[in-house]
Amino acid sequence: METTDILWIISALLLISGFAGLLVPALPGVLLVFAGLVLAAWAEGFAVVGWGTLSILAALTLAAYLFDMLAGLLGAKRFGAGKAGLIGAAAGTVAGVGFGLPGIVLGPFIGAVIGELYAENGLREAGMSGLGVWIGIALGTAIRIATAFMMVGIYLLARFM
Repeated sequence: METTDILWIISALLLISGFAGLLVPALPGVLLVFAGLVLAAWAEGFAVVGWGTLSILAALTLAAYLFDMLAGLLGAKRFGAGKAGLIGAAAGTVAGVGFGLPGIVLGPFIGAVIGELYAENGLREAGMSGLGVWIGIALGTAIRIATAFMMVGIYLLARFM
């Protein structure tokens, strides 16, 4: 088996893993999609898809990654979370990773609620902050998915045009 074939196989596996990772929060989906596209370009010696296109894809990857990291916090802030709620949401996100998918989904919400209750805000305000975290996470997921499809589209346009 030649190096080119191996690169194509690994590229395909990275793309499949990346698209699965768009819905599974524990996998860095957009980053895996980017890595798969870089390997696909490498398989062709960067002759068709070059560094200009890959630079655009890298910028999209970075933007999606940063927005996804901040989306939950931005959602909490939009729904009225204070400093304690934002710190709680961030702590819940970090702590939730250790509990798998349920922790990733519930951790930020619980953290925001606990933070707001600690700041002596009412249960309604605390719940709204937690809801804001979930809405932010959902928006972050939507942006991640859209960005990954946009990246593949840009790659294909560069490849076949």
